[in-house]
Amino acid sequence: MKNNFNFKIAQRMAKVSPSATLKLTSKAKEMKAKGLPVISFGAGEPDFDTPGAVKDEAVRCLNAGFTKYTPTSGIPELRSAVCEKFSEDQGLRYSPENIVISCGAKHSLYNLFQVLCEAGDEVLIPAPYWVSYPEMVYLAGGTPVFIPTLQSEGFRLTPERLRQALTPKSKILILNSPSNPTGGIMEESDLRAIAEIVVEKNLICISDEIYEYYLYDNKKHVSIASFNEEIKKRTFVVNGTSKSYSMTGLRIGYLAGDAEVVKKIGILQDHSTSNPTSISQKMAVAALKLPKTYREEVRQIFEKRSRLMVELISKAKGFKPFVPQGAFYVFCDIESIGLGSEVLCDRLLEEINVAVIPGKSFGSDKHVRFSFASSEKDILEGIGRITDWTNKIIG
Repeated sequence: MKNNFNFKIAQRMAKVSPSATLKLTSKAKEMKAKGLPVISFGAGEPDFDTPGAVKDEAVRCLNAGFTKYTPTSGIPELRSAVCEKFSEDQGLRYSPENIVISCGAKHSLYNLFQVLCEAGDEVLIPAPYWVSYPEMVYLAGGTPVFIPTLQSEGFRLTPERLRQALTPKSKILILNSPSNPTGGIMEESDLRAIAEIVVEKNLICISDEIYEYYLYDNKKHVSIASFNEEIKKRTFVVNGTSKSYSMTGLRIGYLAGDAEVVKKIGILQDHSTSNPTSISQKMAVAALKLPKTYREEVRQIFEKRSRLMVELISKAKGFKPFVPQGAFYVFCDIESIGLGSEVLCDRLLEEINVAVIPGKSFGSDKHVRFSFASSEKDILEGIGRITDWTNKIIG
């Protein structure tokens, strides 16, 4: 007898979309594996190898048998190293009880929303935004509220727009500076004005600072939590080793903030992931101890690439790039081409084997995102193909 059984998917998944970034990057990799000459500007990861001293630490840990469970919230050595990092880089004073180590900065963010969001709580998200922010909010039962920003204004969140978006249900504000996808940053004056509103309205601020070391044109990173104790106690600073030390697959992120919330996040990890990978934690300690010259060398390479990519894309008809102030992305206005971002990106991949990420998933269908975490050779070849292609279709 046939049983017509169907799984009923939990309602909380109804609003959650797959990651367009991972989907398109995966398709590009499949095409490349088939022998097609694909050039990808999709990846949100440095194309450099993990530093030798960090890999050496992994070998040492393997040989020493450091492969067992660790404390859920991270080994003491790493939590202390994170405290030292915040003190040296931003002048932020934290104790290990304020730190949680998680399986990537994405995991840190997910944990925060799970612990802080009640059903109906509004989470304020400047747009364009990183693709996973709204999905994480939906999964936590919250309501994303998008605050539009303009390319002509550097994609900066202004105090005026923040105030206009506030309602009695507003609870959390997400900041991401330098930004994925735009490459824009929040200047100190902007952040101070935003901080005053956060304190005045008793909001919680989540500051995603994963790209902090990649700033250009002599810009300096400033954390909103560094201004005073009032804003610091309302802020959770999220970071990790993935972007700064080419450790994307090793999955180490961390956050700093209120000790009681940190304790609850530890409990959440107790019952979800347990500890982050033991060896990856030791590797993260080694990464955080690398000399600052390492980060500066990488930053200079990215700055050179950013200038090259902007110069080349500016010559492609229909592409109007925003000059990035940080991160490793160029966000391009493509409105005059007359195609939606998904259609354009599909055509670029299928017709000239160049992978670019559609802006629709970032909150702007009139933009596309290029990553310059790729070689100068690929940048020259890939943008050259796009320029030739646009000359044909636009004329």
